[in-house]
Amino acid sequence: MKTIILLLSLITCQCFATGTMRLDYYHTGGLGQELFAVDEIVIEPLPWPGNPNQPIDTTLRGKYVFEVVDIATKKLIYSRSFSNIYQEWITTKEASKQYKTFSESLRFPEPKHPVEITLKVRKDEQQLEFKELWRTQVDPSSMFIKRAKKAEQYGIIPLMDNGDPSKKVDLLLLGDGYTQAEKGKFIADAQRMLKVMFATSPYKERKNDFNVWGLMPPALESGVNRPSTGKYRNNPVGSSYDTFGSERYALIFDNKTFRKIAAEAPYEFVEVLMNNNTYGGGGIYGLHATTSVDSGSAEYIFIHEFGHHFAGLADAYYSSPVAYNTSSSVRPEPFEPNVTANTDRNTLKWKHLIKDSTPVPTAWQQDKYDAYVRVHEQERSDIRAKKSPETVMDALFQERLNWEAILFDKNKYKNDIGLFEGANYQAKGYYRSQQNCLMFTRSMGFCEVCNHAVQDVIDQYSK
Repeated sequence: MKTIILLLSLITCQCFATGTMRLDYYHTGGLGQELFAVDEIVIEPLPWPGNPNQPIDTTLRGKYVFEVVDIATKKLIYSRSFSNIYQEWITTKEASKQYKTFSESLRFPEPKHPVEITLKVRKDEQQLEFKELWRTQVDPSSMFIKRAKKAEQYGIIPLMDNGDPSKKVDLLLLGDGYTQAEKGKFIADAQRMLKVMFATSPYKERKNDFNVWGLMPPALESGVNRPSTGKYRNNPVGSSYDTFGSERYALIFDNKTFRKIAAEAPYEFVEVLMNNNTYGGGGIYGLHATTSVDSGSAEYIFIHEFGHHFAGLADAYYSSPVAYNTSSSVRPEPFEPNVTANTDRNTLKWKHLIKDSTPVPTAWQQDKYDAYVRVHEQERSDIRAKKSPETVMDALFQERLNWEAILFDKNKYKNDIGLFEGANYQAKGYYRSQQNCLMFTRSMGFCEVCNHAVQDVIDQYSK
């Protein structure tokens, strides 16, 4: 750990000290109301690992953005965009019937002087613009700020050390549901995920821009929480299947515990490795991602969910049901970089990548695809209803992957960048840039637009 601390660069801006400040707050909503309240302010044990050269977020990939302004000078000194679980929950039926409170956190370099923090959200009618939700002030000299002691309770594991964290993307792999006796399995699982990740473009070409750390708080029993099957575990990090009633959707709701554990490592992004074989995972931009490491699709899940968490990529698929409400007759332009409602080739997000010879919209065999997928989704539902072994589900996924490869290969525009209808959970009205992509099917390659989007974020943390 001493090596890590010595490698961390000092923040040269006169606005900042060298620490990592975390503002924990409560986000309450439902029944048409939304409220915020400060929980506590913490100085984490390790120095700020972020890139001092790019304190202002220019990518803006999330639903929200927070801004840190020096009160004396009125200067914007830091900002980051992010998404959260609340934005999905608020679309569920539960949110129309009751209130719910979520613990959330904002992390930023410790300021030297009093600052004002403003939280903004995208406007519903025009998602490319933000409106203010809440603001609060922080005085870094306050005696009520908790200054966490250096903690090495679990022991950080350097899985890939390419140098100074302030000049690298710092990824933390957090093991959940591993007993102390399974520590070797956690390390092997982490190395297996990383091997696939850094064999996939653009991570392959940008491998030297990453540091990867591992942490594994030991569990009393193996596995993670899965309420729909009556399997309850007190797993340390708190990952759980059945988010919003979706059996495959896995997230972490105990934000404070998650943050306290993660604070042992220098991190900007976190993927939780769930010690389980049931297909599932999740990814929230700027919050965390989860992966079931023993699923037959584990490597795909790892990279797909990291795409959400790291680069703010939207799901390009539309056939599988999701737990939150996505139905609407309105098609606002998404803020995510890889999907669009725009059909004008002259103003498309990725217009510079489209060849003159490629028609917009771009044809593909959607009717045939949709007919096959309807049958597949019913088979998938039947497998769960029968409580069949997970190997049966794995075989079904492989069968679909093989079928898709044959279908897509027949399209004359199979390698073109264009405008393919069907994306963002909608069969009509939303488009993706290429016929196939890791964010659309379980194939193991990003489309060109996603590739560029991932590299933009790598640049933000490493240049």
